[in-house]
Amino acid sequence: MDAVIKIGGSLAEDPEQLKALCIKLSEFAKKYAIVVVPGGGSFADVVRDFDQRFNLSSGISHRMAILGMDQFGLLLSQIIPNSCATYLLNDAKQLSEIRIVPIFLPSRLMFREDPLESSWDVTSDSIATYVASRLHVAKVLLVTDVDGIFTKDPKKHSDAALIKQLSAEELLKSKKRTSVDGFLPKLVIEAQVDCYVVNGKYPERIEAILSGHQATCTLIATATK
Repeated sequence: MDAVIKIGGSLAEDPEQLKALCIKLSEFAKKYAIVVVPGGGSFADVVRDFDQRFNLSSGISHRMAILGMDQFGLLLSQIIPNSCATYLLNDAKQLSEIRIVPIFLPSRLMFREDPLESSWDVTSDSIATYVASRLHVAKVLLVTDVDGIFTKDPKKHSDAALIKQLSAEELLKSKKRTSVDGFLPKLVIEAQVDCYVVNGKYPERIEAILSGHQATCTLIATATK
């Protein structure tokens, strides 16, 4: 299998761009064995709101947010041509082998195994990386609405510079808030996978990464290369 691709929920803010990306993912699946993991997006944001209002336990809010990923995954199954939603890792692998786009709904696996801490430091980034480790996939693409990880928030600072590559160890030591969740670097080290943070508004960048070519993105590597 070539890659696990997490589609960030932020991309749903522009429906036409998300639809265009979904069409491209279907095309990529004809050449590469991929598994799509949905982000949480607005569905998870609803959980954050209820967590603030009702002071939910970490376990309950964590599970509710994962169910939000399922909901976004079902939406993706409607707009990615030649796709199929599944709760089963074996089904996801088999679907990818016959060039159908598997959309992995993570709730059943995560509820059953409960492998990650229950906190807002664990989001769909870490869950997609955990899914990659279970599928023995060495490449995870975190597809979002920014070009990668920057030295500063690019939406607030015009002089923010894109970090093309850093090790998971470096990211772990950094205390700065980035576009990925706080637990991710630990999981990258444990799972020995390479993570690419890439902008889904430019599907050609995703294909470049899948084909082993350079692209505008941030590589979070297991070690400095």
